[in-house]
Amino acid sequence: MKIAFVCTEKLPVPPVAGGAVQLYISEILPYIKEQHEITVFCKRYPELSNNEVVDNVRYIRVPASSALRYLRNIQDQLDESFDLIHIFNRPKWVLDLSEKLPSVRFSLSLHNEMFSPDKIPPEKAIECINRVEFINTVSKFIADGIKQLYPMAESKLRVVYSGVDIKKFKTNWSDEGIRNKELLKKKLGIENKRVILHVTRLTPKKGPHIVLSAMKKVMESFSDTALVIIGSKWYGRNEEDDYTRQCRALAEELNGPVIFTGFIPPADIPVYYNVADIFVCASQWNEPLARIHYEAMAAGLPIITTDRGGNAEIFENNVNGIVIKDYNNPDSFADCIIHLLNNPQTAYKMGQKAYESAVSKYTWKRVADEVLAPIQNFGPRLTVKETKIQSPSTEKSMIEENISKKNMTEKSAEEKTSQDIETFFDDINF
Repeated sequence: MKIAFVCTEKLPVPPVAGGAVQLYISEILPYIKEQHEITVFCKRYPELSNNEVVDNVRYIRVPASSALRYLRNIQDQLDESFDLIHIFNRPKWVLDLSEKLPSVRFSLSLHNEMFSPDKIPPEKAIECINRVEFINTVSKFIADGIKQLYPMAESKLRVVYSGVDIKKFKTNWSDEGIRNKELLKKKLGIENKRVILHVTRLTPKKGPHIVLSAMKKVMESFSDTALVIIGSKWYGRNEEDDYTRQCRALAEELNGPVIFTGFIPPADIPVYYNVADIFVCASQWNEPLARIHYEAMAAGLPIITTDRGGNAEIFENNVNGIVIKDYNNPDSFADCIIHLLNNPQTAYKMGQKAYESAVSKYTWKRVADEVLAPIQNFGPRLTVKETKIQSPSTEKSMIEENISKKNMTEKSAEEKTSQDIETFFDDINF
């Protein structure tokens, strides 16, 4: 089949500037291209050609000074020669791109809560659900959120967990992993330290302030510990704002070393997981399901994460990871870190189980097999009538009620998180 992948407007494919969606697309292409003719539409980027074919995949990169301009540029390139147009994370674009392509099938992959009312109006969401063949989500959490708002979407929803390239990562117990650890510790100036690793964007919802605060108790208990934070405020750039400066101020108050590496290109990331003894994800928001978990699994690390959004879905608590429910309490993180430091055999076994999970469940080949699986059941193309699809009035009423409930819940959660962060920093003497 001739298939178009329409990427989001923020970053290019391949993921030279980072991005979970961009990495996802890049990693499944080697498998999908064997069976289908693929064209990837993505953002223009200085280091990449605007129009090229690489390994039998065509890349068309268009200007994206705004989302609207990006969308229009893609519209100009699409025609009815495509059998399927698969859109990533932008349900609203289904209606725009399908308007002049009534016989082309459309589908979606969702990495975030993009059916929330603040992202797409309810009437447009209903049209989109009716127009697409299927909707993939990266977690049950995302699928359940859509189903809660729009019950009619249930039959089209499919959870397709993300993946990791096992070959790009080395376990900490492998000869190469051990060498990587020694070289990186020397490079970062933290020889003879046990390392806690936090791979993140430097933003409050990702919780680096919680990890930094937790390390106070950890470093008071263990003088041989260091914290390494990989990431920046935004993909591909190292910028500072009030929050990043507050995090650096927190780091200066700690007894042990804290290394901020800044942005590291995705291609260089795998080796950095070997510097760690323990991996921590501190999501404070309802994370769809952070990609970093799969990477830490592939490196065979004991993982500590939060029960926020879909994060906990791929873990069996205290088996292949530790899931913290008290997600905004630094002491909860500190206690878990200290427990693993005090019990290296427990940490080692947990890392082994995490690695086994990655190998058995979370390969990119499995993702590639699942992401377009519904097309195997496609019949002949049918022309979609260009009429606005209406929802029955009783269904509309139920949807409005669902949206109202969701809005109240989300507003309350956002206000609490914002208050928690303000209080957190107010209580600290810099």
